[in-house]
Amino acid sequence: MTKVPTFEELLSSARHSAVHLEMRDTYMESDPSYVAWKAGVRNSAEDNDPELRPWLKWVRDATDRGVSVRRARVFSVPESDYVKFEHHVSEANIKAGEAIRWLPRRSATDIAFPGNDFWVFDNELVLVLHFDGNGECAPGEWIELTTDPVVRDLCMGSFEAVWNRATPHAEYRPV
Repeated sequence: MTKVPTFEELLSSARHSAVHLEMRDTYMESDPSYVAWKAGVRNSAEDNDPELRPWLKWVRDATDRGVSVRRARVFSVPESDYVKFEHHVSEANIKAGEAIRWLPRRSATDIAFPGNDFWVFDNELVLVLHFDGNGECAPGEWIELTTDPVVRDLCMGSFEAVWNRATPHAEYRPV
């Protein structure tokens, strides 16, 4: 069996781009940062410190190498609590160098989407993410890697369609 690279390894090997499309209204509600946010904790070190939130360091390292890291979110309105939480913690992602845009689902009716969230690295390698009905990582193999050009083209086409009509993070405020 081939070892699947970690996300850190995938991002650190990106040469020019990493794009991510999120299409769920909730993810991993068991996440301690989300649980704390729901309890009223805002701007905790766990949300903003690259030593406590490694994602921020990985993004900074990638963007410092010249890699464009972009994330687009398609979501329902009014927003779920989880989407509001994502908006809140996204400011640290922006400071780390990630570009984020927001598109209400009602503005995406004419966009063809793959069935799952994904990352595409360097317009070549697709990382498909599988979640269960509650937004937790699906049991078993929750990630899938492919270089299938049909999958890649669908993912990149849907990402760019969303990106082109979505609102930049600095301009979007949850309802």
